[in-house]
Amino acid sequence: MPGSSRKAPVWFPILVIIIAMCSIQSGASLAKSLFPLVGAPGVTALRLALGTLILVVIFKPWRLRFEKSQRLPLLLYGLSLGTMNYLFYLSIQRIPLGIAVALEFTGPLAVALFSSRRAVDFIWVVLAVLGLWFLLPLGENVGHIDLTGAALALGAGAGWAVYILTGQRAGEEHGPATVAMGSLIAAIVFVPIGIMQTGDAIWHWSILPLGLAVAVLSTALPYSLEMIALTRLPTRTFGTLMSMEPALAAVSGMIFLNETLNSSQWLALLAIIAASMGSTLTARRETQIKEVDIS
Repeated sequence: MPGSSRKAPVWFPILVIIIAMCSIQSGASLAKSLFPLVGAPGVTALRLALGTLILVVIFKPWRLRFEKSQRLPLLLYGLSLGTMNYLFYLSIQRIPLGIAVALEFTGPLAVALFSSRRAVDFIWVVLAVLGLWFLLPLGENVGHIDLTGAALALGAGAGWAVYILTGQRAGEEHGPATVAMGSLIAAIVFVPIGIMQTGDAIWHWSILPLGLAVAVLSTALPYSLEMIALTRLPTRTFGTLMSMEPALAAVSGMIFLNETLNSSQWLALLAIIAASMGSTLTARRETQIKEVDIS
């Protein structure tokens, strides 16, 4: 068939990552509504257990063969995926969803900033710091945000940074199927932790349908789509597109959880989004020059 061998259009991975972001924020809102029943650790365990089961059935990771050079990135990818999920759910138990995602987003922001060392990056650093200042209860206690929740969100951001960096290396050969193996690694570590911290509540059958929905929306669907995008987009472009996620999270929190942000928090969120978009966009020319030099 003519044209069947053509590569996917340029816009395809962009559409994929937008769908992934909408899915994961919808799943986060649903997950937060489950906290009164099983708590954040219980939701983490449900999400990873059910999400991994779905991914294993679809991708059959035991058939994959990873080169020796890919095994450490794969291990780190799986551990960072689990850490990111666990800390993020603990954070949104204490702070609004939009703020948690904005703080978590400092991870991808750091990845974007360190990809370029030009003087203009100082502007993006200042914007990011200003955003954090107005989101965190520093100085005059602006925003009244729980410090523990903020710290957990920042920890999730560190996990997100490792997830991006190791995901590209681990998934370059097997693409979305790599997510199944990474999720399996995360589940082996964090599902037992979640079960131990939750107790008998997690075994109620009434929880299963909601847990399955969280697993699909927050793990199976978005991480598979993100791996497609990660292996088709440069890090800087991926980071630019992901800049929309804090805003999507804030909107999702308002629609599904009746959460609201004050004007200072919205300005802070927009500052972090602008810092990430600016840093990744201005890094483009320098990265292109390096690619030409290497070739």
